[in-house]
Amino acid sequence: MLDSTSGTLERYLTLVSVRQRLVAANIANADTPGYKTKDIDFDAELQNSLSSNPALPSEVSGLITKNDGNNVDLDREARLLSENALRFNVASNLLRSKLKTMHLAIQGTSSST
Repeated sequence: MLDSTSGTLERYLTLVSVRQRLVAANIANADTPGYKTKDIDFDAELQNSLSSNPALPSEVSGLITKNDGNNVDLDREARLLSENALRFNVASNLLRSKLKTMHLAIQGTSSST
């Protein structure tokens, strides 16, 4: 329905949603013995999504593992939540702007009125 930029924004927002679910699951399991942090390489997955390959979560390496086998770092997850919220806001504002432009074009009025 919309142009290719809108389709790209849609895939971008889908990827943001995938990451949001992963980060939420990591936080929810912060005290689960043996739980391993899962994430996606956002930039690589964005490139993959543009070529129609799905985002696949993987275990995050390089994190400190506690005695119970859990390696969730709440500071890292909080940072990712903030980063994800920023990504979502930017993409949704861009999409909202494109939809407003289309709406104005359909109405036949300019944005200066």
